[in-house]
Amino acid sequence: MPSPVNIQLIGTEVAIAWDDGLETYFPAEELRAASPSAENVGEHDILGNKYGGDGPSRFPGVTVLGWEQVGNYAIRFEFSDRHRTGLYSYDYLRALAAKLG
Repeated sequence: MPSPVNIQLIGTEVAIAWDDGLETYFPAEELRAASPSAENVGEHDILGNKYGGDGPSRFPGVTVLGWEQVGNYAIRFEFSDRHRTGLYSYDYLRALAAKLG
């Protein structure tokens, strides 16, 4: 699994340089909208009932204030709307970069 070797905030984008040479760029608003947190995407109980995930899907003007690496597998971003519960696995970030093009 590729790992980040450098993470930088460039304007309103997060730039990540990976150990395999790839560089990815994420607009803060898109990164926030793609948060994999239960607050954003919801979660299901044992009976299949969904809770959460019914909030906004667009976050105009939201910026990234900071981030921290979580173990050797994910990054937690802190956004200007105070959201910071999504753990973005490295695999998820790579797939998101491919999707955002």
